[in-house]
Amino acid sequence: MKLLDKKEKIYLLDDDNFDFPTIKMMNNDLVAIGGDFHPQRLVNAYENGIFPWFIDEYNYIHWFSPKKRMVLYPNNMKVSKSLRKTIKKKKFIVKSNEKFEEVMRNCANVTRKHESDTWISKEFIKAYTNLFDLGIAFSIETYLDNQLVGGLYGLMIGDVFCGESMFAKVSDASKVAFYNLCNQAEENGIKLIDCQVYNDHLASLGGFEINREEYFKLLKTKIVKN
Repeated sequence: MKLLDKKEKIYLLDDDNFDFPTIKMMNNDLVAIGGDFHPQRLVNAYENGIFPWFIDEYNYIHWFSPKKRMVLYPNNMKVSKSLRKTIKKKKFIVKSNEKFEEVMRNCANVTRKHESDTWISKEFIKAYTNLFDLGIAFSIETYLDNQLVGGLYGLMIGDVFCGESMFAKVSDASKVAFYNLCNQAEENGIKLIDCQVYNDHLASLGGFEINREEYFKLLKTKIVKN
């Protein structure tokens, strides 16, 4: 790695290895640029508390490790009265890993506050679909009248589910997918859901922020297998 900005501690990744900055080498949220979407590089990134977010005009991938990390414990999801009613009615059919790439494409079309464009480019879709084919990435989908109307996707890194994005075409569709993620997480021994950065929607579901140091401690504990 080459140090590009001494003050901000931003590194240019090497092409011939998959190393990432350690927490001691980090300053701001953006910690590195460059590299590629090789599956091992992506896995190494998530194992070290880093994720890709945006590709710039020079085709550099930007790698982030936020100072404030949003997380959620699966057994602590907040279920509102209205959502509980929706779940009880069994309005949606919930499936897993049936249409991973379609979930990503729908997530790419979501309009988000403070963002003029999506980071989920064709390069991201290709890279994460590859991870799906390798059994590293997963999706949960909600269907209404046999149509995909909501869902989410992310990666499994040890006992941590690293959530990437979600979408909903009808009310509660993504919340039902998230509810099922939490249920599956509890059933399969997943201890933590990484939500990456704060947003009001995830906060309403029980997500909360911790500092980067605390997240790294949790991450290292959860990815170690006995």
